[in-house]
Amino acid sequence: MRSIQPGEHLEEEHFRMWSSLNEWLWQDRLWLPPNNSWAELEDRDGLVYAHPQDLLAALPLALVLVAMRFTFERLVGLPLSRWLGVRDQARRLVKPNATLEKHFLMEGWRPKEPQMAVLAAKCGLTLRQTQRWFRRRRNQERPCLTKKFCEASWRFVFYLCSFFGGLSILYHESWLWKPAMCWENYPKQPLKPALYCWYLLELSFYISLLIRLPFDIRRKDFKEQVAHHLVTITLITFSYSANLLRIGSLVLLLHDSADYVLEACKMFNYAHQQRVCNSLFIVFSLVFFYTRLVLFPTQILYTTYYESIAHSGPFFGYYFFNSLLLLLQLLHVFWSYLILRMIRSFVKKGQMEKDIRSDVEELDSSEGEAAQDHPQLKNGTAPTDGPRSRAAVWLANGHMSAM
Repeated sequence: MRSIQPGEHLEEEHFRMWSSLNEWLWQDRLWLPPNNSWAELEDRDGLVYAHPQDLLAALPLALVLVAMRFTFERLVGLPLSRWLGVRDQARRLVKPNATLEKHFLMEGWRPKEPQMAVLAAKCGLTLRQTQRWFRRRRNQERPCLTKKFCEASWRFVFYLCSFFGGLSILYHESWLWKPAMCWENYPKQPLKPALYCWYLLELSFYISLLIRLPFDIRRKDFKEQVAHHLVTITLITFSYSANLLRIGSLVLLLHDSADYVLEACKMFNYAHQQRVCNSLFIVFSLVFFYTRLVLFPTQILYTTYYESIAHSGPFFGYYFFNSLLLLLQLLHVFWSYLILRMIRSFVKKGQMEKDIRSDVEELDSSEGEAAQDHPQLKNGTAPTDGPRSRAAVWLANGHMSAM
């Protein structure tokens, strides 16, 4: 009789722990309405149901979408930007300076004035020359209009195809026109192949966005974007696993309805075609407010909070799903606030100048400053005849310890 080796015993322990955790995590009472079980959702008699492992295909598909985006932006987005007249603003390169570069990379893009004065003293520059160096260096890190256009064009194509593709799939379904039908015979609702493909594509797209987020244009609502993508991925994954595809499909369709208009608006804004941009911005605002602030709470949230448990009691999955939807609604309110600020600017100035979430490129100071900036620091001290603050002069002369 062969003796059990220590490694085999450890593997068996790990397997038992994993099995126990998996069994506890997928308890019927947590994710399904009372008096329902996962055994009832096994494929039988030609009926196919949603299973969590089906979504594993989203991971390689997300990488495929990343590759497709890379190809699209270079073969379609870039030529289209040139055809529409998108031009990148000429940027002045900074003069190499090891001290300032090290501070820029290690300490931050925007040093305070006391730090700026100390750096000026170290490099033999005036305060204004140092400020201009950091302005130009920050501009070099900001994405150009062409990059913004290519990113918007990819999202426009996807959201447009996703919306009309999803609409064609759901158009003849009863729950599109009457959300209460989402709970008819729930959870025993067979999976339709077209709905699965659309769901898988949406999940893969949001995973690809999450993968690309560190490399995409970083906007002021970066944290909210991360939260949105994570909530969306969790919602798609959970709704599929718990066979909540009907209500989940409505949430996806509702969101896609405004997103492609927003991306088109950005594209024409980057191309400086303001009349088209302004018109699309008005359309986007109306669609966004109606779908996110009217339809979503009155149709989606209402049916998930009340109609979903009309014939059964609440369970953990009910609270979990509705919590995610409520978090999504809070993000809707946040973005509605940003859009209202843009509308306010639109009404005042007659055009939508920019996406207020974007970082604005800083302008160089006037050429006349060059003559004022010419004097160099002598003996390690800052000149006092220029437009320097007292604090800058004080710190540049070695009084750092007083701070």
